Amino acid sequence: MKPSVLVIEDSASVRRLIEVCLRPLGADMRFAEDGLVGIAAAGADVPDVIVLDIGLPGLDGWEVLSRLRSDPPTSNVRVLVLTAHAQPEMADRAAAGGADAFMIKPFRPNDLRVAVEELVRSAASATPSPEVA
Repeated sequence: MKPSVLVIEDSASVRRLIEVCLRPLGADMRFAEDGLVGIAAAGADVPDVIVLDIGLPGLDGWEVLSRLRSDPPTSNVRVLVLTAHAQPEMADRAAAGGADAFMIKPFRPNDLRVAVEELVRSAASATPSPEVA
């Protein structure tokens, strides 16, 4: 089964770059341009991994992360936080908020692909196997 990745990012050019970076994974990718649409998309069809920008218009990525973690269907989805803010405390805040990975923009394409690939593997190993009757 193909992994699914939801990218919540307001910049069209960054969304396109992420899509190109992750294409080798063969994942089903969906995109949301803001936090509210992203939360709705995650709830409607729970992905394996979410790539979440922090600097979103309206509902920022911190609030999106908080809502994802407090909603049972999305509480365990692997989340990679992506931000242009390189302050050291941002990684700590992401971890405290429940993010599984953290990356600063601009990122190296291979680094993003490897990080998402590791999160996909982690999600797959945490998914219970169907029981055989």
